[in-house]
Amino acid sequence: MDAWEELVTSALLGTDRKPFARGSGDTAPVALLDAAAVHTVRRRAGLRPGPAAAPLEAAPEDVRGPLPAAARRRLGQLLAGRAAPAPSGGRRGAAPDLAELLPQWLAAANERGYRAPAAALPALLDAARARTDLRPQALAFAGPRGLWLARLNPEWRFALRGAAGTGNGAGGALPDPADGDAVLALWEEGLFAERVALLAAVRADDPARGRELLASTWGAERAEDRLMFLDSLRAGLGPADEEFLEAALSDRSRNVRATAAELLSALPASALAARMAERAASCVSLDRTKGAETIVVEAPHECDAGMRHDGVIPTPPTGRGERSWWLGQLVEAAPLDCWPARFGGLGPEEIVALPVTDDWRAELHAAWCRAAVRQRNADWSRALLGSPAAPQATGPGTSSFAERAQLLSTLAEEERAVWVASFIAAHGLSEAFQLLGVCAVPWAEPLGRAVVDALDIARDAGSYPWSFSGVMGLAERCLSPAAAPQLAALTALSAEPEDASPGAAGYWSEAFQRLVSTLELRAAMHAELLPPDATDT
Repeated sequence: MDAWEELVTSALLGTDRKPFARGSGDTAPVALLDAAAVHTVRRRAGLRPGPAAAPLEAAPEDVRGPLPAAARRRLGQLLAGRAAPAPSGGRRGAAPDLAELLPQWLAAANERGYRAPAAALPALLDAARARTDLRPQALAFAGPRGLWLARLNPEWRFALRGAAGTGNGAGGALPDPADGDAVLALWEEGLFAERVALLAAVRADDPARGRELLASTWGAERAEDRLMFLDSLRAGLGPADEEFLEAALSDRSRNVRATAAELLSALPASALAARMAERAASCVSLDRTKGAETIVVEAPHECDAGMRHDGVIPTPPTGRGERSWWLGQLVEAAPLDCWPARFGGLGPEEIVALPVTDDWRAELHAAWCRAAVRQRNADWSRALLGSPAAPQATGPGTSSFAERAQLLSTLAEEERAVWVASFIAAHGLSEAFQLLGVCAVPWAEPLGRAVVDALDIARDAGSYPWSFSGVMGLAERCLSPAAAPQLAALTALSAEPEDASPGAAGYWSEAFQRLVSTLELRAAMHAELLPPDATDT
């Protein structure tokens, strides 16, 4: 037995059971360790060096400007998520939530064209891995060096799936969309995730080229892959895509057929839209025989082969009637421009105000709502939304706040903010959360004022404070920082009404303190991102 094996055996069994030749009694363990140290150095010194690993490809250059020093320090704080610990009892305290400000900081840094500090890239990629909502802005900020680094860590591979080409070939996962040979090679040989990202990048650069790339291998793709690829045609969708989508209506996969039909219905001049308009018009008409104009609905009695070919799903969900299910799909896919002619030249507001026979109003209006969102038709959205001050049950369109939020998204930002502000003034905040989520950030002044006034009224009324925590969180992220000075008076601890929730006054004071400090922090963040010369002017 050589000396090293003897040392190992004595160490494993213990010097009492396997005495070590160079020591005995109390000195044996020390002698063993001394000998092990000597032999370890000797063994390491005697190892022959292995072959050197191939050097890494150098990280690509990022030509964007560096962050100002103050903004660089702020980024470190936001990525670390450092904030004062929350008090006990589940309350958030008065300190700003730094993690919730990171998306806004990234958007502002990208807007100003800064590059990410190299030392911050690992933390930035870790943050994007943990939060999918951060990924678009975080990867744009990380730039080509972030993609280069992501190739070296399997946990950051997500960054490569949605990466657009950088054009330098060094750090990007995708080739430049203009490099035809490289695009074709990756399309034919790449992994599925790479091909999805490639198609999206090519489609964004040249919609026709993206469609041609997809058509070149369409017949050989798996059904689930065809569905994912077809969805990429939403970007840049136009009349030139109609021929390809019409062919996809005959696809073997029901989901592919349904997606193709949905895309075609978003093209009002398409042949499918015309067919759907004819079918929908045969089901919905205007009756003037009883002295008043009334919409009459005769839902389809069957889902024929032509309807199924055009994407109508024949089997309704559980609890839904077949005829109403088919009617909704026909009206949803019909161009909204077909209805004024069908109703004698009436406009959208006049049409949605008409009574509908046999309790078909809710079904018909819901289908028109979906059509307005799909076709991005602001006139119909405005008509279906109705007056924001109208009682919920009596207004046109739908009473669903999710659908109202979708309708609002088709309006211009300023009009959207004014509508939601009026809604809050009439109905309060309790049902406005989804509507606020579609308003542009920072909120326009009328909307911000309406939200703050409603919160102040809720506080004075002694309302249960925790029920407004969601709106308060939105306000912290979405109110204009310029509102901070006007909010300072609301931070004072007010007297609690007799019927108020216990501790409500303290909560409201704390919440308004956090709101003010968050707005001040957001103002500081934006100031730190200004170039040095801009801060002097």
